[in-house]
Amino acid sequence: MSALHIKKGSTSHSAYDLRDYHPDIVERHALAVLVKNEAGVLARVIGLFSGRGYNIESLTVAEVDNEGHKSRITIVTKGTRDVINQIKAQIWRIIPVYKVNDLTVEGSCIERELALFKVKGAGDKRVEALRLAEIFRANVVDSTLESFVFEMSGSSEKIDAFADLMRPLGLVETARTGVAALSRGDEN
Repeated sequence: MSALHIKKGSTSHSAYDLRDYHPDIVERHALAVLVKNEAGVLARVIGLFSGRGYNIESLTVAEVDNEGHKSRITIVTKGTRDVINQIKAQIWRIIPVYKVNDLTVEGSCIERELALFKVKGAGDKRVEALRLAEIFRANVVDSTLESFVFEMSGSSEKIDAFADLMRPLGLVETARTGVAALSRGDEN
């Protein structure tokens, strides 16, 4: 028995306090997964999420190395720290995975999304839609006498804000690509 009678993790004033104060905080993470570009890989990754009841908020896939037959899957998901770590560990177990990066944890990253908005309206609503598009730096990519199609890229929050402002002006349809993300700086 120690002279100080200190129990591990017993109080918040203890130097040995090892309790995790935020075990159930749900965080948003962007994962970049470099995989072999072959049939069935994406199905395995999606199956991993659906089989365990995890949600995918955004998913983008593109070939990034034609000669090396590699594709990059960018997944945005939410979960506790333990859930995110379990997701990363499970992805590593899929055979054709070369690399898994948690861009949210590894440092600052750049995230962008592309969206198209079809806005139908006339008169003052049409003028207001064009004014807001200019403020948000959205480009007009198609125009008829009854509608516009705007193209916009930026953060998911910026795209959500633009969509919220366009709804009362006649937003008819939206198409979004999902998040593409890269870490900042010299790291790979």
